[in-house]
Amino acid sequence: MSRRRNKGRSVSGVLLLDKPAGLSSNKVLQRVKNLFKAAKAGHTGSLDPLATGMLPICFGEATKISAFLLEANKRYRFSCQLGQTTTTGDTEGEVVKTADFSTVTRADIERLLPDFTGDIEQIPPMYSALKHNGQRLYKLAREGIEVERKPRTITIFDIHLHSLKQGIMELEVTCSKGTYVRTLAEDIGEVLGCGAHIVQLRRLSVGPYEGEMVTVQALEELVEQGTHRLDQLLLPVESGVADWPDVHLGADAAFYMSQGQPILVPHAPTEGWVRIYDQQKFLGVGEVQDDGRVAPRRMLAS
Repeated sequence: MSRRRNKGRSVSGVLLLDKPAGLSSNKVLQRVKNLFKAAKAGHTGSLDPLATGMLPICFGEATKISAFLLEANKRYRFSCQLGQTTTTGDTEGEVVKTADFSTVTRADIERLLPDFTGDIEQIPPMYSALKHNGQRLYKLAREGIEVERKPRTITIFDIHLHSLKQGIMELEVTCSKGTYVRTLAEDIGEVLGCGAHIVQLRRLSVGPYEGEMVTVQALEELVEQGTHRLDQLLLPVESGVADWPDVHLGADAAFYMSQGQPILVPHAPTEGWVRIYDQQKFLGVGEVQDDGRVAPRRMLAS
């Protein structure tokens, strides 16, 4: 009888990876997954190869909450070259238009930024992973094909100017899911009348996660001491929904919940999503129904 091949370790948790420039999010994910020798892993929203910064990687049971991180707000710091428009909105494209930017001042930029806050509409760029008739837009763009894209409503919670030096404008933005920072830079450049493209992009936060991140190089150095050293870097699964309210169940209620049954929980919120605990153990996440019962939605394996 042939033995089933071992496909990796059963490890669960969230790693806050500092993605390096020059690699796709998926390539970085596969490298980190191999370092952990993990059976299951996924990231929580792609960063362009040009971009660096926070890329939460969910291992094992944490993949059950990765969709919520995809929906979460993000914060970026980015630098733009004024006076040049490129095919891709960043340095990877060809310059298609140039204009004089010498008269643009800090006051000009700060005066228009309020117009880019709140709910605004963006037209997704051709160089994006969106699909048109089953084809990725960036593949069509590389073939010289441009298709009509419908505007999307996104939310800019905050945007402010850090610096303006020799035509390089550095901004920081907190935004909703689905925001294309390259498009934001292009739109600001257009209003300024000189055009702009991104030369540097770094993600600073994703949902509840911000602050310290670990590099791929640091992981490669730690793995020489054993995978247990890598596991010490993992955050608990429930950290991905840290801003949700908790409900705590007794043994009987936890049993029925684990069988997929909605439960009436005293003092639970009247609506929305909740984190579910059996005493101090995290069981998964649920949603409050119209009748007030908490229904299990993403439960962890026992």
